[in-house]
Amino acid sequence: MNYRIPYVMALAACSTPALAGTAQQEAFGSLPDGRQVEAVVLSNENGMRVRILAYGAIVQELEAPGRDGVVDVVLGYDGIEGYLEAPNYFGASVGRYANRIGGARFTLDGTTYQLATNDDPNSLHGGEKGFDKHLWHIADVSSGPDKASVTFTLVSPDGDEGYPGTLEVSATYTLTESNELAIDYQAITDAPTVINLTNHSYFNLAGASSGVSILDQVLTIPADSFTPVDEVLIPTGEFRPVEGTAFDFRSPTRIGDRIREGDDEQLRFGRGYDHNWVVSSAPVEGLQSLATMSDPGSGRTMEILSNQPGIQFYSGNFLDGTVTGKDGTIYRMGDALCLEPQIFPDTPNKPEFGSARLDPGETYHNRIIYRFAVSD
Repeated sequence: MNYRIPYVMALAACSTPALAGTAQQEAFGSLPDGRQVEAVVLSNENGMRVRILAYGAIVQELEAPGRDGVVDVVLGYDGIEGYLEAPNYFGASVGRYANRIGGARFTLDGTTYQLATNDDPNSLHGGEKGFDKHLWHIADVSSGPDKASVTFTLVSPDGDEGYPGTLEVSATYTLTESNELAIDYQAITDAPTVINLTNHSYFNLAGASSGVSILDQVLTIPADSFTPVDEVLIPTGEFRPVEGTAFDFRSPTRIGDRIREGDDEQLRFGRGYDHNWVVSSAPVEGLQSLATMSDPGSGRTMEILSNQPGIQFYSGNFLDGTVTGKDGTIYRMGDALCLEPQIFPDTPNKPEFGSARLDPGETYHNRIIYRFAVSD
């Protein structure tokens, strides 16, 4: 296809002498229809290594340094079969609309669009066959001084999962020598539509197979409010202050400190945390810090920056021991969490949340940076 989106790469830190990132393409099995699934492995000279699959533009492996060495910090599967049989959105690029749309419908310019109801009664992460369940095209693989990158592209036709407009999408992953993994999601459309793309990686900074609970890890979210939800996890439209609640992460807080406070209806609705925090009222021009996570045992830290206004913190509440992932590890509640930079959930039905609209001639862009470091 004639791809028209201007790719935006992460800026690499300057270094002398220049260090070399590497990008290598490799096979990762095949789909039931025989199509081959390729992966691209990005690495830097500090030992960081990221494997991204063309299927779902999925982060299958992310090895990051800590005081205990380099370990894989994301949940997933060793082979393509797991992603087909029990995907759980592990590491996935989700869209057209990440998170939930209430009642699986929205109205745009007077027309109501019915979406797939895959999270009864709502639509979740783009529907039955969202972007996480498509084989993306590898458009570019490059490596050189200070960074390595890969760009995947996908075309979503008009009417795909009920959404209007033909959407052309790109996802560019860039690993730098300063231990930053950047993801640039971009899209253009030929008709008015709504869009919200993000990455759904499950993180455990002690290691995906460490057996260490994320409840003992520490989280900071610089947000004064969050968007409470109803019993089917759709935001009510309220901006509720975090002050005095279990949702106050403005200072570093052990994740498990308040997650079982049964008198909080919001925690009961979500079976833990599954909510959007409001860092700004709208997307910003540059980048803002949305969250910082750290593991006291390994010293491994991860800061998430984005131009997006909100971040969904999901504490892995539906990991129930029925899935066996990488290294034969059974995944259970508390084994990992998701931190998803985004436009607020159900924005197409909540004008008080702003707009998720994309028109022809505009370019949607969600830029995410995962900045890894090791504390003393």
